[in-house]
Amino acid sequence: MRFLFVFLAVSGMRVIELRLAKRNEQYVKALGAREFGACHYPLIVLMHVGFFLSLAVEALRKGARPSRRWPLLFPFFLAVEGLRVWTILSLGRFWNTKILIVPNGQVVKKGPYRWLRHPNYVVVALEIALLPLLFQAPITALVFSLLNAFLLSIRIAVEERALAALTDYREVFRARPRFLPRLSGGCHPQDAAS
Repeated sequence: MRFLFVFLAVSGMRVIELRLAKRNEQYVKALGAREFGACHYPLIVLMHVGFFLSLAVEALRKGARPSRRWPLLFPFFLAVEGLRVWTILSLGRFWNTKILIVPNGQVVKKGPYRWLRHPNYVVVALEIALLPLLFQAPITALVFSLLNAFLLSIRIAVEERALAALTDYREVFRARPRFLPRLSGGCHPQDAAS
């Protein structure tokens, strides 16, 4: 029962996000956005669909029972979902599942982007590991974490090149880490104006 609830909730969130992405795509294209990485985008979609199918098959084969580590993993998973929502809200109309860049635009510097260049990719990586582990599907966690890492290595390179060429990305995010925030206190000088 827990598996079905969590699986349907996360799947439902993805459907809502795809609709939001489509609406945002129309908005940014009206601003003159250019798309990058269109050739690898279908692979990312295929990987995510495969992830959900693999998760369902592996978890159901094992009775769809929560892991013994559920009490530890589930709050962490909820925190990751909170970071997902915060990331989407921070990007607003510019959030998308595709790489759409408005030339001469300014990158978003608020929310989790104050500390990281790619909080959304952190969320995806953690979800792909955590969701299967919640329901005793370690093969899905391992295989799709590796696939995701490979696809993100391609996607992030394309995205960062496009952002550096068309926006103030290089200037703003030069000192920010990609995935893990620095533990030292204080803000970057450019954050004071954000």
